[in-house]
Amino acid sequence: MKDPQRISALINLLDDPDEKIFTQVSQELLSFGDKVVKDLEAAWERSFNAILQERIERIIHQIQFQEVKKKLQLWKNEEEGSLLDAAIIIAQYGYSDVHETEIRKKVESLYQQCWLEMKNDYTALEKVGVLNKVFFEINGFHGNKRHFHSANNSYINNVLDVKSGNPISITLLYLELARRLKLPIYGVNLAEHFVAAYTVLPMKYLDSVDRECILFYVDPFNKGALFQYEDIEKYISKLKLDMQEKFYLPCDKITVVNRVLNNLIFCYNKEGELARVEELKILKNCLK
Repeated sequence: MKDPQRISALINLLDDPDEKIFTQVSQELLSFGDKVVKDLEAAWERSFNAILQERIERIIHQIQFQEVKKKLQLWKNEEEGSLLDAAIIIAQYGYSDVHETEIRKKVESLYQQCWLEMKNDYTALEKVGVLNKVFFEINGFHGNKRHFHSANNSYINNVLDVKSGNPISITLLYLELARRLKLPIYGVNLAEHFVAAYTVLPMKYLDSVDRECILFYVDPFNKGALFQYEDIEKYISKLKLDMQEKFYLPCDKITVVNRVLNNLIFCYNKEGELARVEELKILKNCLK
């Protein structure tokens, strides 16, 4: 239960030079969870003390990180949790001011545009043609090849704002639209890339999953280019890797989200933000 007087007293102690007192105060504030974030933000705005502001920022980040952990753990255990749900949670880690409602509105708008052009009697190729037209031609989504290793490419809010991203983020958004349109399109964890597969039936109706279940592949990072298993074979051969099932068969949603987190870990490691790297590793452990 929130105690305004107690919280105010604790915030007033945050600039105490005694590190032990600061540690005790911060731990108690952390115990209140996100209920104290607005109080902390207000205190930050009133203060001209750089040390106090920095300490408040640290506590707010820790609180928000704990909330992200809880949400990701809940998502993992929810059968109906979508890739978009997970992408929003990860975006809340990267951006404290993420507006979930705005993200969902933008995705809903994309879906509605696709739905208006889709016909039930269309072939698989025609249905993907509609999705590609709306997503790439009308709305201008594309792979960000210039700033390929930027962490921003992995956050769904940023992808929707600038209409570009890396292979996993662009494909994740593509998969979310396919799910809403009830198209049997699933992620494929290809080496050094991420693509999608269009299956003959939705996965839940397939007794087993093998090459014969896949009609064709789609590369959302390259504006929805279509290709076949033989193209994957050539690609893996160029990389001098042994062919594995995970390179051409659909993967589950946990694998997709792990790939998003792996990309962020790589990006932040490259940028020298090692604290971020460690936090993202903790988030990955939430999915085990």
